[in-house]
Amino acid sequence: MRLRARGALGNASGRFERESRVAVDDGWEMAEEERLLQTEVREERPRSALSYNRSPDLPFDRSVNPYRGCEHGCVYCFARPSHAYLGLSPGLDFETKLIARPGIAAVLEREIGAKAYRVAPIALGTNTDPYQPVERDWGVMRAVLEVLAAWQHPLAITTKGTLVERDLDLLAPMAGRGLARVGISVTTLDAGLSRALEPRTPLPARRLEVIRRLSAAGVPVRVMVSPVIPGLTDHELEPILAAAKAAGAVAASWIMLRLPLEVAPMMQDWLEARVPGRAAKVMARIREVHGGKDYDPAWGKRMRGEGLWSQLVAQRFDKAVAREGLGVKLPPLRCDLFRRPARTGDQMSFW
Repeated sequence: MRLRARGALGNASGRFERESRVAVDDGWEMAEEERLLQTEVREERPRSALSYNRSPDLPFDRSVNPYRGCEHGCVYCFARPSHAYLGLSPGLDFETKLIARPGIAAVLEREIGAKAYRVAPIALGTNTDPYQPVERDWGVMRAVLEVLAAWQHPLAITTKGTLVERDLDLLAPMAGRGLARVGISVTTLDAGLSRALEPRTPLPARRLEVIRRLSAAGVPVRVMVSPVIPGLTDHELEPILAAAKAAGAVAASWIMLRLPLEVAPMMQDWLEARVPGRAAKVMARIREVHGGKDYDPAWGKRMRGEGLWSQLVAQRFDKAVAREGLGVKLPPLRCDLFRRPARTGDQMSFW
């Protein structure tokens, strides 16, 4: 199977599978057609739309995910292990066997329209990118946005995708009312490294242009230096912040590389194949900031790491943010405008 623009180098079985599959030469001297690995999309009819969490280190308590899996193929993606729950590999399956959730917008409208519902900002793009390439054909994210705009429901988006520009007709008016903001993730400014690390994402220069266009339309944009990969991309922290500020970003954040479960060996294989001279250094630094392990999932540590090196990154970030004027604390998204949209046949108010 030929790979083109894929992040993972293999397709190891998920942690819940009892069997593993390995490609071997069967000994038959017969030429076999080598096919290009294609993206497949199948549908899921969701029974619920809102996912709730109680994590004390997250700034939101609910989210919506229009897709499972992500064609962007970022090799470092912390969400890859979620594909194991579907009986699929967190490797190549995660970026080629996708689940679209058409109908989730209608389910979401039913949930936020329930009498017991209490409004709070909804996060979009917390697990997989809602503006990955397949959104162009499926439009699931667009349908979700249309519901939230109609109800004047606050939302925050995280993405690397350029398709967010398509939805400025909805996002700009919402942002003007204090209902929407967008976070754009920039991992590196090196186009070659970006293409290897996150093969189907827009290149860094194009992401900076997305920041510019959203900002020009009045949408507050936070640049997310995420993830910071110690020994590989950490030296770019200050240049990324400066470039994002020049493009119009008004705030910034950073997250240390996270390698949960199957992602750790996957990332190590990628390092040894793509940057062999730096692989040992990168993995040693990763373990240094995670208490000697590939990853520490403890709240308060998983996003930042710990120890001297993590503290140095945090200090550098704080100084660069202050220098660039990105230390703005954005006002809370408004919840007081939330209301049921008018429907055909509704009785009109006299006031």
